[in-house]
Amino acid sequence: LPRISNCLPKLTTGLLSHRLGVLLITFSFVFLTSVMFYWRSEEDAEGQFYSWPTQFLPYLPHPTAGGPPPPPGDVFFVETSERTDPSYLFTCSVESAARTHPGTRVVVLMKGLPSGNASLPNHWALSLLSGFPNVEIRPLDLPELFAGTPLAKWYLQPEHQKEPYYLPVLSDACRITIMWKFGGIYLDTDFIVLRNLKNLTNALGMQSQDVLNGAFLSFTPKHEFMTLCMQDFVNNYNGWIWAHQGPGLLTRVFKKWCSISNIQNNMNCKGVRALSPEAFYPVHWSNWKKLFGTISSSELHSLLKNTYALHVWNKLSHGTKLEITSQALLAQLYSQFCPATYVKMKEDS
Repeated sequence: LPRISNCLPKLTTGLLSHRLGVLLITFSFVFLTSVMFYWRSEEDAEGQFYSWPTQFLPYLPHPTAGGPPPPPGDVFFVETSERTDPSYLFTCSVESAARTHPGTRVVVLMKGLPSGNASLPNHWALSLLSGFPNVEIRPLDLPELFAGTPLAKWYLQPEHQKEPYYLPVLSDACRITIMWKFGGIYLDTDFIVLRNLKNLTNALGMQSQDVLNGAFLSFTPKHEFMTLCMQDFVNNYNGWIWAHQGPGLLTRVFKKWCSISNIQNNMNCKGVRALSPEAFYPVHWSNWKKLFGTISSSELHSLLKNTYALHVWNKLSHGTKLEITSQALLAQLYSQFCPATYVKMKEDS
């Protein structure tokens, strides 16, 4: 497949090639120490489930020499607000994706970054993530992204910006457009990635019985299912109803795609698969407080034994204090799957 940098030069306006010139000495020492501490070169992260308890994951191991190359397609994260100061969870999401996909580019598109060949803002998270050789942090040009799609006219209508859920709706628009134009994998920035996702193609996850969620998407470019999603986005648009353009849209389109009234676990219709809730949403949104509670290793293993990535429901959980050195579910996952972020969290606490 063509590289995104060749397909859409105006969207990315070139790779932000200038890394931050100087990191704080203290943070540099802590970060480099954490990298060395978690390095285990004999392990390979590609395609594995991780047993519990486990040793710390390796720092960007390389695929086995002579093995097949990973399927094409990048992993995408998108920030549609003007923020350029990623949270701990945002940073963990990207770090965990980078570690579990060492042979794949992880592209972080941020609307708040300046276009052109400018340096990244001076923020610890951007510095940390820039240290991963497969992570690329780029500006997001929304008019260029939507150009040539049914969403172009919708985006240029200023009245939508007055709607109560405009930023979530804008994120919904970005993800289906990225999947249609480029393909690959899309993830929300409140996931902790537990294993490689490249074997999942033309798939999305069920968040609960009969409801699909677009926090994870994996599609080949120009797929007809994504074409239908963009058409439904415009034809059935309602920005005043929560989730109407997100989970509601994907659920509507999948039911039409399959000619069904109810979605079953792991249902595969015409090459598009609806994965069971345990794949990405093992903790239901209504039970989000479980993420901050203490859990034993055996319970954690049982909960996540069939999980690819854990969705943290940040809209509900973002104000909750996490005891980072505890045995809380999230604390254990931070230490295992985004250890550099975890070191920073401990330092700040």
